[in-house]
Amino acid sequence: MIASVAYMLMYLCCGVISVQLLLPRLRPLNRIWLGLCLGILEEMWLPALLAFVLGFTAAAHAAAVGLLVLITLGCYVLRDRREAASWDREESILLKQILWVGIPLTVLSAFLQYTHVMRVDASGAWHVGQSTYGDLPMHMSFITNLVNRKFPADYPFYPGNRLSYPFLTDSLSSTFCLLGASLQAAIIVPGTLMMALCFMGMMVLSREMTGGKRAVVMATLLFFLNGGLGFLYDFDLAGGKAATDQGLGFFGRIGSFFSNWFEEVGNRLDFILTGWYKTPTNQPDPNNLRWSNVICDLMIPQRTLLGGWCMVLPCFSLMDAALRPRKIDPQDRGRALGLLAVWGGALPLIHTHSFLALGLMSIGAMCYDLIHGDPPALVNRERRSRWSILLRYAVYGGIAAALSLPQLIAFTFSQALGQENAHAFLQFQFNWVNNPNGEGMRDLYLWFYIKNIGLPFILLILALIEKKPRNRRIFAMMLPVILAAEFIRFQPNEYDNNKLLYLAWLMGCMIVADWCSDVWDRMKGLRGRTALAVLAAVVTFLSAGLSVWRECVSDYVAFSAWSVEAGEFARDQTEEDAVYLTGTQHLNPVLSIGGKTIVCGPDLWLYWHGFNTRNRQYEIQQFFEDPENHPEIPQKYGVSYIYVSSYERSSYDVDTDALERNYIRVFENPEAVIYRIPEG
Repeated sequence: MIASVAYMLMYLCCGVISVQLLLPRLRPLNRIWLGLCLGILEEMWLPALLAFVLGFTAAAHAAAVGLLVLITLGCYVLRDRREAASWDREESILLKQILWVGIPLTVLSAFLQYTHVMRVDASGAWHVGQSTYGDLPMHMSFITNLVNRKFPADYPFYPGNRLSYPFLTDSLSSTFCLLGASLQAAIIVPGTLMMALCFMGMMVLSREMTGGKRAVVMATLLFFLNGGLGFLYDFDLAGGKAATDQGLGFFGRIGSFFSNWFEEVGNRLDFILTGWYKTPTNQPDPNNLRWSNVICDLMIPQRTLLGGWCMVLPCFSLMDAALRPRKIDPQDRGRALGLLAVWGGALPLIHTHSFLALGLMSIGAMCYDLIHGDPPALVNRERRSRWSILLRYAVYGGIAAALSLPQLIAFTFSQALGQENAHAFLQFQFNWVNNPNGEGMRDLYLWFYIKNIGLPFILLILALIEKKPRNRRIFAMMLPVILAAEFIRFQPNEYDNNKLLYLAWLMGCMIVADWCSDVWDRMKGLRGRTALAVLAAVVTFLSAGLSVWRECVSDYVAFSAWSVEAGEFARDQTEEDAVYLTGTQHLNPVLSIGGKTIVCGPDLWLYWHGFNTRNRQYEIQQFFEDPENHPEIPQKYGVSYIYVSSYERSSYDVDTDALERNYIRVFENPEAVIYRIPEG
């Protein structure tokens, strides 16, 4: 564990030094945050880049250190020799805000990471939370399987097909495992750090893109504690028991009403806190509530998205510094623009949706800047021609495209257009999940977003009425993303378009926060403004609060102690490149804990990655039910071991006697048996 943390700290320090050298005129907290994010970007990419030659091995990681030193030296050669921007009152204000807002959110995140990432109980069982029950085992399989593999790797649960899912966030955890960290620590430590950098980044970015300190806090809370009006569905008490209480007199009926009301509220809370996806932010049926809380349902379980957000927020900040007219520093000599281009070009294998959102937002900003040009009065410099504006965007876009195209062609397009795709990735579909499979809208268009996003959605519309160039430019960045997500389904899982919509909403939160700050100042002297603010806060954050509460108390056993033992045996006692024939369960210890390749994983993952697994599933069933007449099936996939657990015994009519006659039992406990296939 010490080696893995020290290795990461080296990258973080080099990242901070590089940003300090290249962009000293940025504010101190901006430089620190950008530098920490750059360090993570380098730790994701440099070992992975060398893994294409050396494999994801200790040798590749050692060579990556040399490459890191060369890059840092290159930043020194290209350094900006001007004096660094000093600490001032604005930095102190932002630091206090980070301490008061960012630290509590980070503590919450660390707690959820601990409870949701295979928490070990006294018996040795591994526990997860509600939101990580489905996807975490998939990410664990990538993390454990990438160690000592040469890139490009195959899907560990669908061998023979290149791993085209963006894997660099998971390979960051693979680095931790390779250097001696436990699987849990390898996920929790970088995960918590990336969440902390997202919180800090939102506050740093909000300061640059809004007009006041209140807006910084409000934008951060609006985005990360997003909710909506779902609580109205959960606490609709119309027709309660009090209506039937006759003969009790006036005061008796009043008392009965409140007694029944509190009882009903308790029942509703119990329903939210113990039900499976019954929170006010996530009830697909029957209430069409789909605007999930970003901390609970996105950043904690969806590790690729977390890595993407941690990396795209710095790109938004660099866009603001390098391309927004009032922020461009002519003495910078293109350093911010070049860093933005390289950073943006590195995004596809981290998170494709974040890369797409960055590209669309860049187009929106470019169109706005070309239409409006530079502001009439720019301090100490002349207005640029539209040609020079376009040239700046073209340089950025050209470099980013050159770096990203190899990733897109070799991985993203390969997954979307090739392999064994069962269905098309790109399809026309209007209005996201409110129009499932294009078969008709479940709610009226505006009402769908009002009830899902809540009061802030209405405030965004009101804010856009104001003629404020800064906010209108932000909306110009949002608009291409919204249009793309509203008219095109980018993956078989239509819900995944939210990965674009949330990044658009991140910008929208800044507009709302800025507008609300202005309105608050205009309402000065109004006695009821505090009461209005409290009421608005309750309506805005109640659904999020209930969702976070639910996630904090959620607890499910993912792997029993016996399952963990089987997975650890597969990891430690069988060959590193061994292939296992197992069932298609998503809680598969030899896959997720052992890091082994299996013939076919669950459709819970593979269907949404575009694969038709019907043939492999049929072959697996044939073998388990009649192994003596189907020895060719293990041979076909290079299988060395056969795993039989309670899942296989319940899913197939397993011919255990035939397995015992033909294969060598190498492991057994009350949960599972592992057989080795004899050589030859």
